[in-house]
Amino acid sequence: MTTSLRHILVVVPARDEAETLAACLGSIIDACAVVPTAAVPSVTVTIVLVLDSCTDDSASIAAGFPQVVVVDEDFADVGRARGHGAALGLRLIDDDPASVWIAATDADSTVPASWLRAHLDAALAGADAFVGAVVPVLGELDDVRRAEWLRTHSPGSTLGHVHGANLGVRGDVYLRVGGFLAAATDEDVDLVRRLRTGGHVVAESEDAPVLTSSRLIGRVEGGYARYLADLAPGLA
Repeated sequence: MTTSLRHILVVVPARDEAETLAACLGSIIDACAVVPTAAVPSVTVTIVLVLDSCTDDSASIAAGFPQVVVVDEDFADVGRARGHGAALGLRLIDDDPASVWIAATDADSTVPASWLRAHLDAALAGADAFVGAVVPVLGELDDVRRAEWLRTHSPGSTLGHVHGANLGVRGDVYLRVGGFLAAATDEDVDLVRRLRTGGHVVAESEDAPVLTSSRLIGRVEGGYARYLADLAPGLA
């Protein structure tokens, strides 16, 4: 489907991610360079960064990326931040939402060069949404957790898991199910649940995984940092 796809909207929430923000934005811009395909030879890409309750140097770092639309908010809520970024981006694009593919990632992550192409390929194949893989920076994990992650992540093991760092949805479908809702965690899981409940086609792939932080203490309770910490719960 979606031969009318004309735009990609990338939404990135950030909360005190100055250490990784430049790498994140740089990787997204690199991914933009390989978006056009024979099926969609011309597509615009809009990147919206939502600085949410930041107290670090994220704003000054973001200022070094003139290609990025930056907004500063005080939600302290990743669901609201993602939703705000998506709503703003759709207003800026000002076209039929069915022509917009919304791709989400996180400011503590870097995307591969083929990331947006993977999303676009899923959309062109008829998907209403795309759930992609996320992998930690294994070299930053301790030996015990790294070994446990490798033991439990054979090919195919990430399928069925939803991560806001690698998630996409067509704009009209996103609006139809209500978009990202306010939530401190699992706003991504909730969105995909509503998509599936509504009978929308959700593609999954382990191709073009997003590389995300291996920190063990996250910005909120739960989340990927808690998952990594729990790989070795008795280890500090």
